[in-house]
Amino acid sequence: SAMALLILVAAAALGVALGLLPWAPVNRFCTAPSNQTGFLCDDRVTCIPASWVCDRASHCRNGEDEQEKLCGDLPHSLPGYLVFLCSNHRSWVYADQRCDGMNDCGDCSDEMGSLASCPPCGWEWWSCIPVHYEYCSCIPRRLCQDGIQHCLSWSDEYVC
Repeated sequence: SAMALLILVAAAALGVALGLLPWAPVNRFCTAPSNQTGFLCDDRVTCIPASWVCDRASHCRNGEDEQEKLCGDLPHSLPGYLVFLCSNHRSWVYADQRCDGMNDCGDCSDEMGSLASCPPCGWEWWSCIPVHYEYCSCIPRRLCQDGIQHCLSWSDEYVC
């Protein structure tokens, strides 16, 4: 039985070496464009944003971002680095949606507070208390001076 095991291990190693058997990296964490948390495809080159995983559209050449073992029981079947748990632990978002300026959790826990650990508003954003549900502590600068109140203080119309 030891000889059979040795032959099996040698055959598997030869298959991987010759490219006959796919070799999946243990760690699929990568940094996608715009410094987003990503998922590394089997080709070990393509890095897709976390929110593209299990979105019912294959973005990896071999479709590994849509496999049943990965997408079968969301979010539990996903690697932890792809998931951000909202303060209401029944809700979750993909890790690349944390600190993106949008209220993805519904309670702003993905944008504010100790769980999110977001940096201050970036240069494309204006810091204020928004009046619209979709934003938490910043609004996109493109909304400044557009004649519509987006900040409680109206600073988006008079200061921004």
